[in-house]
Amino acid sequence: MDVAQALADLTEISSQIEAAVLFAPDGSVEGSTLSDDEAAKGLATAAGRLLEQADALRGEEAPVTQIEAATADGCVFVVREGDRLIAATTVANPTVGLVFYDLKTCLRDSAAATAADPEKPKRRRTAAKNEEDES
Repeated sequence: MDVAQALADLTEISSQIEAAVLFAPDGSVEGSTLSDDEAAKGLATAAGRLLEQADALRGEEAPVTQIEAATADGCVFVVREGDRLIAATTVANPTVGLVFYDLKTCLRDSAAATAADPEKPKRRRTAAKNEEDES
């Protein structure tokens, strides 16, 4: 399943999510449900800043892995798993646990697609491993 399909599945199964963007730690957008690239980049940038500020406030070595920010009009959710991040906006008063679950599932599905991508360079075998195989 590619990133676009993972995001399509996310919005199909979670009626509470209005928009979502999957992005890298540097803020580059890997996929989005938004039709406007600038809006997708803006959401990724804002979500990245939320995580940075939360990490700074927490002051511990382990980074923050999820955030929910709520307003009267809706919420923003951000989830980080390793080097993969996803942000989403929702309707007001969503089922928080379900939204986090759906976002984490989307991250895992898109990561599995990236790992299975035939375009992705294969890991090279080490010289020691090659010598072992030749014996």
